[in-house]
Amino acid sequence: MKIAINGFGRIGRTILRQVLTRPQTAPIEVALINDIAPLDMLAYLFAYDSTFGPWPGEVAGRGAALHVADRAIPVTHAPDLAHTDLSGVDVLLDCTGIARSSDVAARGLGAGAGKVLISGPSPAAELTVVLGANHDRLGDARIVSNASCTTNALAPLLRVVDRIAGVERAHMTTIHCYTNSQPMVDAPRGDFARSRAGALSMVPTTSSATHLIDEVLPDLAGRVSGAAVRVPVASVSSVDLVVQLARPMPEPAFREALHDAAKASPVLGWTEAPLVSSDLRARPESLVIAARETRVIDDRQVRLFGWYDNEWGFSARMLDVAALMSGAPAGPA
Repeated sequence: MKIAINGFGRIGRTILRQVLTRPQTAPIEVALINDIAPLDMLAYLFAYDSTFGPWPGEVAGRGAALHVADRAIPVTHAPDLAHTDLSGVDVLLDCTGIARSSDVAARGLGAGAGKVLISGPSPAAELTVVLGANHDRLGDARIVSNASCTTNALAPLLRVVDRIAGVERAHMTTIHCYTNSQPMVDAPRGDFARSRAGALSMVPTTSSATHLIDEVLPDLAGRVSGAAVRVPVASVSSVDLVVQLARPMPEPAFREALHDAAKASPVLGWTEAPLVSSDLRARPESLVIAARETRVIDDRQVRLFGWYDNEWGFSARMLDVAALMSGAPAGPA
């Protein structure tokens, strides 16, 4: 599979780290990186990562290429992809966060890429896909959204719970680390609460997963609500989900069925250990279910809790979905 990365920020750089380190069922060639930042800055930020640590080898930006792991990856700095050549690229991974209109999202196609996968929610996408929830609907869509990190964590969990005992209604709270959308010191933003210093307070806010679930799992449309609390942690988030079951089920039977479903899922993990968020850094699963946090009340109400690395796990799904779009085998979760 031949890919190009447009936007070499948190997700773009994490995708490249995974291309270079995780086992692959089929080789992945990174044909191009495009970002408007200078090459020496891109090389520096890849080499020294505050979340995942320094790259264990030499990284250099020279000759219009990023040199890393015996590869020389061409780098361009085009604000408009129409000025690049993506001929032969199977999937363009658009990690800019700005592919929200059809003309912007389609620029990769115009430059020669076969398909485009957007690293976030986008109204310009033909389809929003979550591996483990609705990837069977992928078909031949050429512009696809990989949803959000929280949707990738929540949707597969909801799908297995619905199969086990049915979801009558549910509410999700994601306890989410701060992101670049928040200021480091108090500064105006569109939302009053999210104008506060992200590393100093817990900030109640919204989650895009709330409306994306209706799109990804239409059978559950209107039955799942959600919210977020941004917390002063740099990486790893969690899902706290309360479900009213459609069919009663005792806790032991529910736990066993959930464990079996997690083992069979390509994206769900399971842990019995008393883990904290930092233990889950760089885990590739979309969600790691914390088994000891599962509670069933009166055989009908279930509380579930799980961890997800909102950067590493989401980037792993970008590569997996790109493989499905290109017809190549997807890599391991």
